[in-house]
Amino acid sequence: MSQQALDTVFQEWHDNQAIAEQMIPMIGSLYRHNNVVVTMFGRSLFNRSVIRILKDHRYVRKVEGTELSVQDTFPLVKAMTELNLGPAHVDVGKLGVAFKAQGRDPVTFLRDELAEIVDAHDVAGHNGQPKDVVLYGFGRIGRILARVLIEKAGGGNLLRLRAIVVRGRGNIAKDLEKRASLLRRDSVHGPFNGTISVDAEARTITANGNVIRVIYADSPAEIDYTDYGIDNAVVVDNTGIWRDEEGLGQHLQCQGVAKAILTAPGKGNIANIVYGINHQDIGDQDRILSAASCTTNAIVPVLKVLNDEFGVEHGHVETVHSYTNDQNLIDNYHKGDRRGRSAPLNMVLTETGAAKAVAKALPEFEGKLTGNAIRVPTPNVSMAILNLRLERETDAEALNDFLRRMSLDSPYQKQIDYVDSPEVVSTDFVGNRHAGIVDAKATIANGKNAVVYVWYDNEFGYSCQVIRILQHVSNVHFLKLPRAKG
Repeated sequence: MSQQALDTVFQEWHDNQAIAEQMIPMIGSLYRHNNVVVTMFGRSLFNRSVIRILKDHRYVRKVEGTELSVQDTFPLVKAMTELNLGPAHVDVGKLGVAFKAQGRDPVTFLRDELAEIVDAHDVAGHNGQPKDVVLYGFGRIGRILARVLIEKAGGGNLLRLRAIVVRGRGNIAKDLEKRASLLRRDSVHGPFNGTISVDAEARTITANGNVIRVIYADSPAEIDYTDYGIDNAVVVDNTGIWRDEEGLGQHLQCQGVAKAILTAPGKGNIANIVYGINHQDIGDQDRILSAASCTTNAIVPVLKVLNDEFGVEHGHVETVHSYTNDQNLIDNYHKGDRRGRSAPLNMVLTETGAAKAVAKALPEFEGKLTGNAIRVPTPNVSMAILNLRLERETDAEALNDFLRRMSLDSPYQKQIDYVDSPEVVSTDFVGNRHAGIVDAKATIANGKNAVVYVWYDNEFGYSCQVIRILQHVSNVHFLKLPRAKG
């Protein structure tokens, strides 16, 4: 390549950086003033860096087979700021592909494509009042939920993280600093994106302007949330101490609490919800809900679409799961079989209820699945291997093409992601917000037998599913444009 050609390539990169820099304040303005979340094939562009925006544009080539640059989408983002738009999630990637093919005036194009929200601020489907959220427990899932809630504060999200509940530790000032430090720094997910300060006298942690009260209590019975100005709240129980109606019902006895959500599989008659699959079944009478498990959330959407398209006669789910705080660093007593052995040193064969739990979200799978799990010495990101017998024949290419389409243009695009690379490994999926990611290169299909590999961030991806349930029960709904097919 000549020096002139090299200079041209660099100049194009430089020009695209400059355009992306211009887009950032426009995307921020749409979010804060119009409640419009700009996305790129489901990936939010709000509060993202220049490089991240360029990478997300590059992603389009992999999924659509066509190039899309910021030069294609910038006119659309600019035109969106000039239109009087109502609240929605707008996928500028999908719009950009269509706009590039049609070559129309951007304002005219958007008036047609976004007609539902042009000059429409009382959009049907977007409603609700600000909802108070309390995190009961502040461990791995609790802190990630806090990060996501703080990130989404504003822009019409309406969810307000008002308090966290933890057990008393004696020196309150020191305890608060420790809690804030764990929120600020994370060995897996990296540093908190923003600023955090502590007020020991007020017992608060302030993160990006969100004042969060830290309540010290050993049981729900000790708390009256109205004393802290909290009312009609949703309590998200991250402790896993109680999993049945009697135990979780303690939260509902507290003044100021409307609902309780468990971030673990529920027992008894508690509805186990996988957002995107059975969240519409939640009724007003359901005051205690379970967000099921990370594994259940990862596999149910993929199983749902495969069953709808090909039919599933039966199958086995093998989970390769990162170790968790429930296991021991070195060999010690544990009530569970094998889990007492050192987590960082061993692969640990253990049980999982995920296969049976599938039927709670998809009754048609009752009795069809078996399952086991292997805990492995990695701190985050797991994999589910779905070994299925289908009702009709297919091959790997057709199966992958179907799953790719489901990840891009279906009601399940927030739940199912898709990757087609021979080089990806588990750490590549840290922070992925989907419930599960199909690894196309690993797919095996021969006749009616199929094996599908699904990665999932068992911490972050699962937490995003919990947030989606929170939004649903709080009547926080957004139109997603352009409309998904199917």
